[in-house]
Amino acid sequence: MRDKKQPKQEKFRPMQLLKDNKGAIRGDVLSGLTVALALIPESIAFTFVAGVSPILSLQTAFMIGLVAAIFTGRPGMISSSTAAIAVVIASLVATHGLEYLFAMVVLMGVIQIIIGLLKLGKYARIIPYPVMLGFLNGLSILIFIAQLDQFKINQVVEVNGNMVTQSVWMPWTDLAVMIGFVLFIMAMIHIIPKFTKVIPSSLIAIVVMTLIAVGLGSFGMHLRNVQDFAGMEIVGGLPGFHIPQVPLNFETLRIITPYAFIGGLVGLTEAVLTLQVIDEMTNTRGRTNKEIIAQGLANTVNGFFGGMGGDAMIGQSIINIKSGGRHRLSGLVAASALMFFIMFGSAFINAIPLTGLVGVMFMVVVGTFKWESLRYKGKVPMQDILVVIIVSAITIFADLATAVITGVVVSALIFAWEKGKVIYANVEESDNGSKTYKINGTLFFGSVLNFKELFDVESDPDEVILDLKYAKVTDYSAVEAISSVTKRYEESGKTFKIVRLSDECKRMFHNANAFTSVIIDEGEDEIIEYPYV
Repeated sequence: MRDKKQPKQEKFRPMQLLKDNKGAIRGDVLSGLTVALALIPESIAFTFVAGVSPILSLQTAFMIGLVAAIFTGRPGMISSSTAAIAVVIASLVATHGLEYLFAMVVLMGVIQIIIGLLKLGKYARIIPYPVMLGFLNGLSILIFIAQLDQFKINQVVEVNGNMVTQSVWMPWTDLAVMIGFVLFIMAMIHIIPKFTKVIPSSLIAIVVMTLIAVGLGSFGMHLRNVQDFAGMEIVGGLPGFHIPQVPLNFETLRIITPYAFIGGLVGLTEAVLTLQVIDEMTNTRGRTNKEIIAQGLANTVNGFFGGMGGDAMIGQSIINIKSGGRHRLSGLVAASALMFFIMFGSAFINAIPLTGLVGVMFMVVVGTFKWESLRYKGKVPMQDILVVIIVSAITIFADLATAVITGVVVSALIFAWEKGKVIYANVEESDNGSKTYKINGTLFFGSVLNFKELFDVESDPDEVILDLKYAKVTDYSAVEAISSVTKRYEESGKTFKIVRLSDECKRMFHNANAFTSVIIDEGEDEIIEYPYV
């Protein structure tokens, strides 16, 4: 018999749950629709870099966006086909064809899953904040530069007797019209939130601009649209399951492994940095290793559905977050809406004017660039400003992975240099004629030169003591430096002893006894000499 005093369990009420979360659901749905529209031209643009068809890239955007949103460790983040991956795969497609691309994408996903399962995402914590600033600023500049192509047209000109196609700026009248509409879109996106935030301003701006373009078209004034940009009418269907048709042998692995490894690292680098940016924007914390696994699953599935691979998109993720998307529902809506548009709304997609999409992307640039970094001079250390500039430049002229790795290395070297300067000695002379150097600071490879310069071997008395109570010996370079100083005193006929070491330092000297020559005074007449004699 049921205890009447036991509280009743609340029934699951789906309608009440929907009512309580109506605002969040509306924000996710509308932001997902905005992202889906903005994904279309970018996905098409990447195909010209990778050398694949527009439909393949759009289907990739759907598949990878859907799977990544389901398993994501960072709700609100958008994944799709990206420029970073397109650059990596371009030569593989040109040399070996699409089937090897699909196999590479599968292997890339497996590599990413392994990295996530090994929980290597924790090493993302070593990425300093100046590196992230440089990445954001460099990416903003890249996005801005990429939009400039929309203000140009292809023109056939004669060069040295040969007819060649060159990209030139539009005629000034057309250019003025396009710039005017872009500024109009940017103004709408900026002003609309002051009146309402129910519908994302980017979505309203795109719809309004499309209606204006259709209206102008009826009067004979044509604005370049997505169909013009793609060079074809965008139509398509759901991607189908496809096993890559490549020989299953070591030669295939030899071909695809380098591309898969580089693509996997580039993709994860962009995903981890995007995750950190969204964490900062939303004041929440995503799960890095779970997101890495989600990216790997998305690419693995994508490879078996004839996709080109992808990763997180920081620009679209920022659009999503700023439009109100906070949950995985926004990513699911973005991917699903994208495929719905491709299958049933192709007429609307093809009619979207590029001016509207360029305006949206310019607002992404404004929101992504860290403008406060321009005022850092005199307020933050110059070495941090240097890291921001280096990472920004490499992001623009090379690639994201190289920029981040270089930024981390430069930051580490600067840290080692600065930390190495913070070592000094308090010198005391006793009544019995001995001299004690009390070392303060961390003794490691970056500080050994300054450490050696602390000693005056020629002028010191016959007995010298090195007190390490307030010092930390961290690596073999430090052990070798102490051994080197010991030898200098021995060659001068003087005694050099070490006192008050930590247990960790003692173990380090013990392990390196075959390579060092030091005397450790343990007190109470106990002397340890390395190497043992």
